[in-house]
Amino acid sequence: MFNLRHPSLTYLQNFADYRVQVIYLRLKIIEMYFEYKIFAALICQSHEAYTYMWYFLLHSFVKAGRIYNTYMKENRLQKFNELNSWQLFAMTASMVMTVYGFAPFAKEGPTALFFLFLAGIFWFTPVTRAAGEMASINGWSKGGVFTWTSNMLGEKSGWAALFYQWIHITVGMDAMMYFIIGCLSMVFDLPLLNNNPLVRFVLMMIILWTIILCQQHGTKRSGKIAQWCFSLGVILPVIFLLVLFVAYLVHGNPVYVHVSWKTVIPHSFNGTVLVGFVPFMLAFAGAEGSAAHVKDLKKTSSYPTVMLALSIAAIVSDIVGSMSIAMTVPNDRIHLSTGIVYAYGELVKHIGFTPVYFEKMIGLMLAIGAIGEISSWVVGPNQGMFEAAKKGFLPVRFGKTNKFGVPTKVMVLQGSIVSITAALFTFSGGKNADLAFDMAMSSTVAQYTLMYMLLFVSYLVLQFKHADLNRTYFASKHKFMRLLYGFFGLGLSAFGFVVTFFPTAGMDQQMRRVYTWLLLATCFLVFVTPFILYKFHYRWSHKTD
Repeated sequence: MFNLRHPSLTYLQNFADYRVQVIYLRLKIIEMYFEYKIFAALICQSHEAYTYMWYFLLHSFVKAGRIYNTYMKENRLQKFNELNSWQLFAMTASMVMTVYGFAPFAKEGPTALFFLFLAGIFWFTPVTRAAGEMASINGWSKGGVFTWTSNMLGEKSGWAALFYQWIHITVGMDAMMYFIIGCLSMVFDLPLLNNNPLVRFVLMMIILWTIILCQQHGTKRSGKIAQWCFSLGVILPVIFLLVLFVAYLVHGNPVYVHVSWKTVIPHSFNGTVLVGFVPFMLAFAGAEGSAAHVKDLKKTSSYPTVMLALSIAAIVSDIVGSMSIAMTVPNDRIHLSTGIVYAYGELVKHIGFTPVYFEKMIGLMLAIGAIGEISSWVVGPNQGMFEAAKKGFLPVRFGKTNKFGVPTKVMVLQGSIVSITAALFTFSGGKNADLAFDMAMSSTVAQYTLMYMLLFVSYLVLQFKHADLNRTYFASKHKFMRLLYGFFGLGLSAFGFVVTFFPTAGMDQQMRRVYTWLLLATCFLVFVTPFILYKFHYRWSHKTD
């Protein structure tokens, strides 16, 4: 229809090969061709017609060059973002695999194996499959759960899902800091650090605000520090624990729990038993964060294999960690914030080494690893809230950065919320550090499962109403299996939310009331907050324009 071989455009054809024109440049050349014809018709009576014409063509040539460079740059960026299976595995493992959950797992004894497989297979698999499929839809790879939920349930629900995802990490920092303080109390042999609520709260504030302050000069350096902290404080301790545990068993040392079908399957399913499922859900949470990279894989078909490998690795790691504590430390002496450090000492002592210095070294390494993880949590999730603030979901001031490009005001907001929840959990628990740790972990799971319920409802809406949307990855070839993933994930998320409100065994009546009412109050406040904020969205979004 259009003559792209016009003599005046010959040099443009020589500049960019024909394939680039077809993909991106062709429409621009056609546009410039008509601009040239109109321009020539207007000035054809002028003596300077040819001068103006060649000036216009030179301008068009530069314009075409910029278009071509943009296209090639996008191609190069796509190659730079390309991931292989191992890289995706490593990225997701750093989000999912932690060590602070080993002691709560060990508290459950052999039943931990039942909960691990329940969470690892029937919950983790639906999460990764559903998130992977939604992230592979054209235009849905960025924004994560906000984009997925907004497109299926509306902008208000998308904002609520993003808020729940962000707030769970915010409250989860309390549990991480309890773990750090527990480790440090073992390192410096000062039980006061862990048993005195005022001292514990002051230490939490020092850790939190020091980390936030260190982030204010940009995230590049802190990102490298977080990577080293993860290697030093998570990978190496888990390897040491595995080696010591195998050596402990080989030497024929006594074990405090015995694994069999009778001990693995729970004997009853009352609230006290079912609440034990809470830390296991948290152990497999967060994998949806890497789903956005499914399109970056060299082979998108390898995504389920990568997630299966991650599930197996996480289950094995948690089995080794929990059983090494449960089999070497009596159940009544397992403390949630210090249990893993104490287990190292017991393992080393039975092998024949002096446990004191080894305990201190491992405790310090684990504390460093947890600090690095909190550092990552301060940087990553706040970017999502910063982008939301720029779109008017938060007041305008939260959509601004400091001179280093860091969203300082969002970080301060996060730090303030962490400080308030830390005060609530710490002083409500009193001298009982385990109770404070338990409340922080249960609150984290309750808030995170709110987001997961919205995610799975969005996935089911996708399957029932928008099956025609183009995507590069399917959770399963069969629609029945995709629906099964959706209903399984939604059911277990709802189950996890409900059981968090059951107090754990061993609490006295007063502490049970404190635990239940505090969780109910915080969850209600978290549930309604995004909907209250959304009422101001129209006003804030117009101020940002």
